[in-house]
Amino acid sequence: MLVALALFVALTAHARINVVTLPDRDTVQLTIYNSVDLTLVKETRHLTFKKGVNKLEFSWANTLIDPTSVEFKALTHADEVEVMDTSFPPRVANTLEWRINSEFAGEVVVEVRYFTSGISWSADYVCEANKNETAMDFSGAVRVTNKSGEDYENAQVRLIVGTVRLVEEVVALARRQLGEERKDAPTSEALMRSRVTLSRAAGFGGGGLGGAFDAIKAKEVVKESVSEYFIYTVEGRDTIPTGWAKRLPSFQTESVPLVSYYKFEKERFGERVMRYYQFTNSVANKLGKEPLPDGAVKAFRFASDDLLYAFIGRTAVKYIPINEFVELELGSDLEVSVTPVLMDWQKTSIQFANNGNVRGWTTKETWEIEVQNSKDIPVVVDIRRSFPGDWTLTTAQKYENVDKTKVKFVLPLAPRAKQKFTYELVTQHGTSATR
Repeated sequence: MLVALALFVALTAHARINVVTLPDRDTVQLTIYNSVDLTLVKETRHLTFKKGVNKLEFSWANTLIDPTSVEFKALTHADEVEVMDTSFPPRVANTLEWRINSEFAGEVVVEVRYFTSGISWSADYVCEANKNETAMDFSGAVRVTNKSGEDYENAQVRLIVGTVRLVEEVVALARRQLGEERKDAPTSEALMRSRVTLSRAAGFGGGGLGGAFDAIKAKEVVKESVSEYFIYTVEGRDTIPTGWAKRLPSFQTESVPLVSYYKFEKERFGERVMRYYQFTNSVANKLGKEPLPDGAVKAFRFASDDLLYAFIGRTAVKYIPINEFVELELGSDLEVSVTPVLMDWQKTSIQFANNGNVRGWTTKETWEIEVQNSKDIPVVVDIRRSFPGDWTLTTAQKYENVDKTKVKFVLPLAPRAKQKFTYELVTQHGTSATR
């Protein structure tokens, strides 16, 4: 057991005699900050107090708990239970004692919370597109890895999604023995500011080490320590033993609107056509209740009416805010091809300087673009062409300017269809250029 909580009878001033050994935790909540290898643990237990002074013991042997972060407060009969002081008994390793004065005799629900390191999480998603790639079933899961040295039974898992910055790193303190001093260790004041900031970010209220730090907390909250973040709560509860990794389902949504989109851009992809799945993390698209964490995505497609399953590709996504448009790049697709062919090239309007050197000229290129869809479903192909210099484009095909050096042609193609279009590119060089 991580925590050996017991009531003591004060036979002498230094007596350490266990009267009651507490049962297991009633609840436990883990709020995991991945970027700083830190987890805020909040647990509740039922204690039976006697009226007067009680002693309560907390130990953390063989774990990565930060002992100076341990806090205690009564959730019931809070106005009758007060922590008098906190001490670290001599010759008793990895243990602290609270002296608690209770004006109430009986059962009290208490909360103990602290920071530990060694717990991390990663997200992954599965996209299952329908046969026509117009909608998908989209599900997410979180893999929690526990190397903290403590088992957490029936835990609720909450993840901090986004960026959370600490005033000082707290992790180092959990990884060194109590009493060891180090020049680069965080100061107690900085540690307190960091803990208060993280506790507030996780949605926890006050309460501290016996109330001794209450006044400090009110003054030392550093709001700049938290930038944009979101608290992501994994549905349900699970037991996460130390040394284990558990994959916990977080959500599953059916029939999310999807666009299958193809891109060709020689400067980026060479001769390949890249496949994308596009969607928006919005309520209108049956998502959008919360941002989506960074994670890996595996995409599949039901390729036939009898639900033959085909693997499309895998990719990774960064943090996706609410209402954000998403493109999943799933690799190249050999069933869609784009073939540009230079049909003609001319050099005209040559201008010479007084010394006989060429100072300006014009080139005219004629290109034919063949686009072929060999799939049994319709597709949309985005073809991007880059034109450096001072250029003019003439074509019957509709296009859009991406920027001053690039245009895009967007072509919808029916199943097993082929389409061609041409354009003429006139480029002025040297003193002939006007831009």
